[in-house]
Amino acid sequence: MHQSLLSTTRSLWPQSARRSARTSSVFPFLAATPVHTRYNTNAASNPQLSFPCLDAIESRTRQLELRFASEGPEPSYTTGAHETFTSKSPILLDNGGVLPEFTIAYESWGRLNVDRSNAILLHTGLSASSHAHSTPKNPQVGWWEKFIGPGCALDTDKFFVICTNVLGGCYGSTGPPSIDPADGEVYATRFPIITIEDMVRAQFRLLDALGIEKLYASVGASMGGMQSLAAGVLYPERVGRVVSISGCARSHPYSIAMRYTQRQVLMADPNWNRGFYYGKVPPHLGMKLARQIATVTYRSGPEWEKRFGRGRADPSQPPALCPDFLIETYLDHAGEKFCLEYDANSLLYVSKAMDLFDLGQKAQSRTATKRAENQPKLTSDVPKTDDPKCSLMLPAQPYQEQPRSGEAVSATPPQDLVEGLSALRDHPTLVLGVTSDILFPAWQQREIADSLRLAGNRKVTHVELGEDVSLFGHDSFLLDLQNIGGSVGRFLGE
Repeated sequence: MHQSLLSTTRSLWPQSARRSARTSSVFPFLAATPVHTRYNTNAASNPQLSFPCLDAIESRTRQLELRFASEGPEPSYTTGAHETFTSKSPILLDNGGVLPEFTIAYESWGRLNVDRSNAILLHTGLSASSHAHSTPKNPQVGWWEKFIGPGCALDTDKFFVICTNVLGGCYGSTGPPSIDPADGEVYATRFPIITIEDMVRAQFRLLDALGIEKLYASVGASMGGMQSLAAGVLYPERVGRVVSISGCARSHPYSIAMRYTQRQVLMADPNWNRGFYYGKVPPHLGMKLARQIATVTYRSGPEWEKRFGRGRADPSQPPALCPDFLIETYLDHAGEKFCLEYDANSLLYVSKAMDLFDLGQKAQSRTATKRAENQPKLTSDVPKTDDPKCSLMLPAQPYQEQPRSGEAVSATPPQDLVEGLSALRDHPTLVLGVTSDILFPAWQQREIADSLRLAGNRKVTHVELGEDVSLFGHDSFLLDLQNIGGSVGRFLGE
């Protein structure tokens, strides 16, 4: 596995980059790049290091420049056939934005029964498409392929399973890469800020169009676990059961910090151009680095210790500042594979929606007030404004450390969250977490379960997988068919 991974990574490096750095003159376009200015190496104490990873990035940029010059605008990220639903009615978003119309991409498996009572809405993680399982129209393996089908966790002999690409995404649903019907131009960063709840409202427009008044269950993992809870809170009378895997009821500082770092790295790529890169070279370097940071949070240290240890890709070679250790080549490969598979702006918007997520009662009340104030936007022409009061300003003074009391964080959920989840007091709910998960730590799933119980729910099933069972960290929901798939299957079959 390590050798094939190394070969895949190195295949992205120009052949000349594997020799001395001086041979980079093979690439004429690199000669004009300031970062390649050389000192007089003949008089140096040591030879200059080679940087094949940087040569590969620059080579890719040049290839993209040539490609976009000849092929035109950025192609669609969507691969394979899917269904679409387009709402011609405007949708008001939580933070005051309005989409005059929107499209939701979706796929389905199984059959809807006569009374339309067997539907399961499957929510995706941050960067997933609606293609959770192969279909006759799209035979590619889906991201939850083994969890869906006859006799599987989502049993298609019993259930009609629907999965959508979220609002704000780039796999067929309306998002930053979509065209603004008001002027025929790409939204880019003119797309309004969205929330997890906005995504759910758009999904329920689709359910309305399909004639599904009530879901048998709302199911999701990671960001999908957030959506699943939000669906039950927003539409308690339209959701029967709730499954939240490796999710949370409110985003916490660590995960916010990790997503913020990814966004900052992406936005620092000059090709991002404040979101207006369509038809040009996309910010592939920023996307690659953002994905590397994200990948660090998706798995666990113990798993990587077993998988890579301190092994180097090629111990016979001297140490390098480019990918050298096996874990480095793995991260490089993960970033390289992803950097052109997902729209950069969609990553920014969807990850920000995750940061804003908070099902506490106070947050819900603030949002309800804001939505009421902005309701006229749906029925009248409200003039657009560039009022600077609406723009975020960085603090005039830098952050200063505040004194702390030293008290331990309470193990009891805050009353605000208990009240916020009270809409689910009568819903059978499965909350599943993984001890090795560092992005959505297991205590966050315990917080959900405890809050529901304190709100009066007597039908909460809480499952926590220890490191003796799963070392896959956050990605366990994609990989652990026996424990996660088994728990979901049993819960839905009760």
